[in-house]
Amino acid sequence: MTTEANLSNTQTSPMRSAAGVRTSGWARIQQILRKLLLSEYFVLYLSIIYFLVLWPFIPRIASPQNLGNIFSNMWPLLAVAIGQTFVLIVAGIDLSQSAIIALVSVIGAAIMTTQLDPVLFEKSPLWGILLTETGSPLAGSWLALPVALIAMLGVGALIGLWNGTAVAKLKMPPFMVTLVGMMFFSAAAIYLTKSENIINLPDAYIAIGQGQISFVPYSFFLVGALAIAAQWLLSRTVLGRWFYAVGTNVRTATVSGVPVARVIITAYVLSGFFAAVGSILYSARLAAGRPTLGANLLLDVVGATVIGGTSLSGGKGKIMWTVFGVLFFVLLDNSLNLLNLSFFWVQIVKGSVILLAAGLDVARTRLLARS
Repeated sequence: MTTEANLSNTQTSPMRSAAGVRTSGWARIQQILRKLLLSEYFVLYLSIIYFLVLWPFIPRIASPQNLGNIFSNMWPLLAVAIGQTFVLIVAGIDLSQSAIIALVSVIGAAIMTTQLDPVLFEKSPLWGILLTETGSPLAGSWLALPVALIAMLGVGALIGLWNGTAVAKLKMPPFMVTLVGMMFFSAAAIYLTKSENIINLPDAYIAIGQGQISFVPYSFFLVGALAIAAQWLLSRTVLGRWFYAVGTNVRTATVSGVPVARVIITAYVLSGFFAAVGSILYSARLAAGRPTLGANLLLDVVGATVIGGTSLSGGKGKIMWTVFGVLFFVLLDNSLNLLNLSFFWVQIVKGSVILLAAGLDVARTRLLARS
C-alpha cells in the first residue's frame, strides 16, 4: 500500500508542479497588466504600440510629412483639452467648448478683417457697425491684432464664467447648462455671419497658426507653455488642491472650508479661456473665422481627455495624462483618415474608443481601491 501511495504521489507531483507553474505564470501576467493599467504612462505606451502595429499595414503613417502633421495637429486640440481637464477634475463637463471655438473665431475675424463682400454680409446684424466693405474699423491698424486677441480670450472666459455661475450658484446640472450653451453660442456664430466665413485676416495673425521655427510650429511653444503652467497650477498651488477636493467630495470640501462655488466657477472660466486659445490656433491655421469651426471637435476633446486618464467622476486628472490622450486621439484620427474610412465609421470608432476609455477608468478605480 505504501509503495502504491508513493507511486501515486510521484505521478501527481509533476502535474501539480506544472499547474503551479501555469498559475504562477498567469499571476505574473496579471501583475504586469495591473501595473501597466495603473501606470501614468499607460496611454503613451498604448500610442506607441498602436503606431508600431499599424506601421507595416499603413507605411505612410511613418512618413516625415505625416509625422509632421500629427505633431502640428496636437497643439490646438491640446489647448482645448486642457480646459476640459479642469472641468472634469471638479466633476463637471463642458459641452459648450465647440460653440466657444466657433463664436470666438468669428468675433476675432470680424475685428481684424480688411475686406468683405457686401453681397455675402450685408444681411449680417454687424454690417455697417463692425463689418463694412473695407473691413472692420481697425482694418490695417496695428491695434487690430491685440484687440482681437484680447476680445477672443475675453469672450471665451466670459462664457466660461456664465457656465460656472449657472452650475455653482444656481445649482444647475453641468450637462444641461453647457449643452444649452453649445446650442445658443453656435447659433449666435451662424447668425452674426449668416453662415459665411470671414477671410482677409492679417498675416501676423495667420502666422500664429501656420508659423514655424525650424519645422516646429509656434503653437507648440504657446500650448507647451500653457500646459506647463496648468500642470503647475494643479500640482503646486492651493487652488489646484481645491480642484481635486471638490471633484472628490463636495460635502467634505465644503466642511473643510474650500470655497466650492469659486473653485467651480474658476474651472469653467479656464475651460472657456483654453477653448478660446484653441479657437485662435484653429482659425489662424485656416486663415478664416468660421461659424462652424469646432462643430465636430467635441468628441475628440472629451475622448482625448478621458482616455488620457482624467476621470468622468471627478477628483482625478493631470495635464500630462491629457497630453498622452491627445497624442493617442490625434494618432487614431490620422490613421483612420489614411485608411480612407467614411465619416460614419470614423465616428463609430471614436465613440467606441471613448466607451472603452470610460470602462478602463472604472477598472482603474476599482484596482486602486483594492490596493
